Amino acid sequence: MPRPEMKQEKSKDFTGSMKRLFNSLGSWKAILIISIILGFFSAALSAIAPNKLADLTDVVSDGIKPNVKKLEIVSEKIGNNIVKNLNINSKEINITKNTDNEQYKIMLKKFNSMSIEEKSNLLEDFEIDGIKISKNDQIEYLNIISTIDENTITNDLLKKLDKLPKSINKLVEPKMNVENLKKRSMILATIYLLSSILIYIESIMLAYMSNGYAKRLRTSISTKINKLPLKYFDNHETGDILSRVTNDVDTVGMNINQSISSLVTNLTLFIGSIIMMFVTNWIMALTAILSSILGFISSFFILKKSQKYFVKRQSELGEINGHIEEIYSGHNVVKVYNGEQEAIEKFDEINNRLYESNRKSQFLSGIMQPIMGFIGNFGYVAVCVVGALLVMNDKTSFGTIVAFMIYIRLFTRPLSQIAQALTALQSTAAAAERIFEFQDEIELSNEDSLTDEISKEDAKGNIEFKNVSFGYNKDKEIIKNFSAKIKSGQKIAIVGPTGAGKTTMVNLLMKFYEINKGDIIIDGKSIKNLTRENVHKLFCMVLQDTWLFDGTIRDNIKYNQEEVSDETIWDACRIVGIDHFIKTLPQSLSANINDSESISSGQKQLITIARGMIEDAPFLILDEATSNVDTRTEELVQKAMDKLTTGRTSFIIAHRLSTIKNADLILVMNEGNIIEQGNHNELLEKNGFYAKLYNSQFQR
Repeated sequence: MPRPEMKQEKSKDFTGSMKRLFNSLGSWKAILIISIILGFFSAALSAIAPNKLADLTDVVSDGIKPNVKKLEIVSEKIGNNIVKNLNINSKEINITKNTDNEQYKIMLKKFNSMSIEEKSNLLEDFEIDGIKISKNDQIEYLNIISTIDENTITNDLLKKLDKLPKSINKLVEPKMNVENLKKRSMILATIYLLSSILIYIESIMLAYMSNGYAKRLRTSISTKINKLPLKYFDNHETGDILSRVTNDVDTVGMNINQSISSLVTNLTLFIGSIIMMFVTNWIMALTAILSSILGFISSFFILKKSQKYFVKRQSELGEINGHIEEIYSGHNVVKVYNGEQEAIEKFDEINNRLYESNRKSQFLSGIMQPIMGFIGNFGYVAVCVVGALLVMNDKTSFGTIVAFMIYIRLFTRPLSQIAQALTALQSTAAAAERIFEFQDEIELSNEDSLTDEISKEDAKGNIEFKNVSFGYNKDKEIIKNFSAKIKSGQKIAIVGPTGAGKTTMVNLLMKFYEINKGDIIIDGKSIKNLTRENVHKLFCMVLQDTWLFDGTIRDNIKYNQEEVSDETIWDACRIVGIDHFIKTLPQSLSANINDSESISSGQKQLITIARGMIEDAPFLILDEATSNVDTRTEELVQKAMDKLTTGRTSFIIAHRLSTIKNADLILVMNEGNIIEQGNHNELLEKNGFYAKLYNSQFQR
């Protein structure tokens, strides 16, 4: 059974999600359907197998015990001959059964008083199954009977089997029906083998289908990511997006492989075992079902009682973790203000509550297994007792008892498996909903119809903003009627307080967002008529947030540019001042690094700046590119930037205004509008908004 404390994400629309999931399988549908059919037949064969095992057990049982029926036939024939020749008024007398018949006593008394010759005259030779029972063998048989208690003739005869005449002994002695045994064994072996083969094929098909479908989902999500606007990523956490690609896809793939197969197989096994139990013996079927239901009622009652303690335990666990994190993160404050005793008392209080809820939940959960074990064993005992009574009264056979001991396991096990499968399918539907929700997001507009193009070689570097207005929401504009002309080769600095719209301007320039009104003209061509890919090729960006992937320093610097020599890379590294650090590494440019490597933020930033320097693009965007470097390194980088910006139209976003003193044009933004523009000295002389921003850096 699923652990009560495990929380499963529930689907908002289970039926709709599962229906869409099935429809999205496409060509995998046929494989899934075939797999389900194979699982159904495999489970059906497993349900039939115990019934055939009962037949095989009966064949073996009959082969190791004396043939009582043959003994009765012999006794009946002898008794009838004697009755007929003695003229006793009785239709028939079975010597081994009619011991309470008065005629039997009369017959036996008269027969014993006769001579051997007279006895022989009363009897006739006869054959049973090709074995001749002579008169002498019959007389010897009757002599043995006369020494046995008349109420226990059959049992006592079986005890004296070796003393019976050879002909009768041969007929009655245990004899294995080898042909029947082979036949039953082959049938049972075929059922089990076929069931195993079907399960094997089903497992292979499901594994192939689920992994193939998961692969297709990942591919579709990867394709979708490249088609989504930047707005989506701004409004969704990175962890949530990654979870859809990894956890949700894995959940769907794994549960399709396991849960659907498990649900179909166990449901078939559960229903099939009930049907086969009633087919085999309805009395024992009711016994097995009633004894097992007791266990499930007990389990449900305990589960219901323990659930509240598991919920409370999770709540208390969260509270104690929060308390510990709070106290240890503020350990110095606790020490300074002598709050240790209060913190300890609160911890003890929460810890005691956690102890109580944990003790009760674990106790109630812990007794589930023993109770289920007891109920299972109780079912075995009940079946054995009822079965024994039925065998004693010739209502069933020993093989049926063996079959029902297996049926009890087949009946009880699927219920917990079905519950787990249904819970897992809820998670599957929930994961599928998140994936479909992602796939249904509005994509970037199609640009196949755009024909304008600007190559790197032909780009002049002129940009004009014409009455640009933009807002992330329709109700609120951030950029309002913004206009500006930037000439080729100019270094443009964009400054202003947080939220002024600086980064938004760059996002519009890179066509990450579509402008609401107005236009942006690049070398005389509207950005609306240029593809995003074309625009991105014209720009090189160095961002405040550094990003390194798992690979060598060389690969990180020449990212997505194959034809870059090591000499070019070293030149860029020397310009930004990162060459000394790289030379200290054992493998130099071939040293492996990643974003989590233990190198400083400044070194990461320098590597990303070097990456930008080898990108031969006519436009350059620097978004707080020197924010993570020290003052000395900043001076080196600033000189490098002067070289980098030579001959290129550059846009520099900076909060540290000392880095943009040499800019050709400074655009001062506030609340989405350009409120001042000019070079550094001109803006200081105006003693306006820029001057206040600049001077505030030196105030204490």
